[in-house]
Amino acid sequence: MNDVFEIIDSGFVFNAEKDTDHAVACGPRCLVTTEDIICSFMVQSGLGINDFKPVLMRSYEGKKWQDMSFPWKHLSNQYSIFGSISCTNDGEIFFFGTRTKIDIPGESFWRNENQGLKENELVYARSLDNGKTWTEFSVIPKPFLCSAEAPGAMCITKSGSWHVCYSPYNTFDSNNFVERNQVVLLTSRDKGKTWSYTRMLSFEELYSSAAEAWVVELADGRLFGTCWKINQKNGSDFSNPYAVSEDDGRTWSKTQPTGIMGQTPALAPLPDGRIFFIYNQRRVPPYGIRLALISVLDVGLRIDADEMIYCVEKPSIDAFLKSHSDWTNFNFGEPHVAILPDKTILAVFWCIEPENRGIRYIRLDAKNMI
Repeated sequence: MNDVFEIIDSGFVFNAEKDTDHAVACGPRCLVTTEDIICSFMVQSGLGINDFKPVLMRSYEGKKWQDMSFPWKHLSNQYSIFGSISCTNDGEIFFFGTRTKIDIPGESFWRNENQGLKENELVYARSLDNGKTWTEFSVIPKPFLCSAEAPGAMCITKSGSWHVCYSPYNTFDSNNFVERNQVVLLTSRDKGKTWSYTRMLSFEELYSSAAEAWVVELADGRLFGTCWKINQKNGSDFSNPYAVSEDDGRTWSKTQPTGIMGQTPALAPLPDGRIFFIYNQRRVPPYGIRLALISVLDVGLRIDADEMIYCVEKPSIDAFLKSHSDWTNFNFGEPHVAILPDKTILAVFWCIEPENRGIRYIRLDAKNMI
């Protein structure tokens, strides 16, 4: 029984439809606005297929979800688009992620031979009317040739800086060497006119790689970044790393382990300075989604809570997970979390269950912890 997080409600934001181009749903992110709660996610025709389509759905209390919309439906035959939503203090909503050109319907975005992603672009769009209408995409230039894995949302700070981070991946070109033992931070301080970059996370192990990188602003103005750190030699995991910036992303502390051994983490800062750190646990039982509450101290991290909020019997559909290379066999993942106006917690993630597949939500009571 959990000591901190108590489940008070659960259900589905969206149920996928078999044998359609909506057969798989992934990458959910939730955003609380002054009008409603928005959940963004992507649908695709099958795991690994290069045809992601962004979707928005809305709720007023975090239970009933409606008003499904496809903001960039006119691009769905041209580009595969994957990203996340976030907002500014004054309510402007941003969508940040990647777009990958579709050359052949049904093609894969992954090449196993060199662990490569099909070459893509970093893009963002903006909405001034609570996500009802959106701008077309603007491209953020990458500082070197690579593919970008960028599921984390844009961080717009109180001072007005825009921060995005990504994990550099090999392209389909096996002759193009990419240093994967890092997470890159891109920053604009002039509302997207120019972008600078630095290494947010740096790994000593040359055989390590990053995925699922996130950056958020803490209540005191510091930036906090983390990711999933993978051993390329055998597919095992390192502890989730982190680093802190005290100068708006210009420089970063030494990358250190959090002590959490998870995959696909996501972050949500709290007003009191702590962070929700939600992540998958597919390596060791109990398998499922875990939610941690952490404090970022001057001398390291303190884990105030770390509890299971969703359990499965095994971490994959057909067999027990052996390595990261089995990723198309996963049956849950990519969690995200937000605090609702009534102080309950909304967690969302994708799952494939015996009777349902799609985006599941869980609402939690934190027992006066927030």
